[in-house]
Amino acid sequence: MTERKRRKPGETREKLMAAALALVGRGRHFASLGIREVTREAGVVPTSFYRHFRSMDDLGLQLVDELGLVLRRMMREARGHVLQADKLMEESVAIFISHVQANRSFFFFMAQGLAGESRAVQEGIRSEMRFFASELANDLRRMRLVDHLSDHDLDLTCDLVVRTVAFSLTDLLGISPDDDYQVAQVRTRTTRFLQLIFVGAAHWKSQSQ
Repeated sequence: MTERKRRKPGETREKLMAAALALVGRGRHFASLGIREVTREAGVVPTSFYRHFRSMDDLGLQLVDELGLVLRRMMREARGHVLQADKLMEESVAIFISHVQANRSFFFFMAQGLAGESRAVQEGIRSEMRFFASELANDLRRMRLVDHLSDHDLDLTCDLVVRTVAFSLTDLLGISPDDDYQVAQVRTRTTRFLQLIFVGAAHWKSQSQ
């Protein structure tokens, strides 16, 4: 039986996606990757690429979907800490950092994609960020922590939170995951950023009220 026949359905697709992430994790920019380079890294023939993806942009969009799953796991984990609202921001930042450390290649891909050459991948990542902000707004409404804000201002606040965390991602990815001191500095600074955002939001008067 040939190697091709022994492979399980979807195995080659997963190998190609893992190969692209591995290259990104080693410092390559996703926008510069070619099909032959990715297939060589995956250990498959170039023609097999087109059985699973139309182009590198298409592969990138599939990676965006996988990234979305990682972000949703983060949200579910953060929701498990809502009973400790006084430490919600600190704990949420800690969860974010732990997921970045466990999925560094995905978050390198995210950081690159936000400023990358592929408009499709960039918009896909921004769409995931908008979803993340929307879910955060829903959680805050459910927890009744910002009842004084209009829906519009709450959405803006959550958008600012997500953008702030995304910006801190560049700091986190720029240091070694084993550098506990620098990781702690990013954690403290990001938590303070969020605290300042919500202090401002607490004193904000929405125009509709």
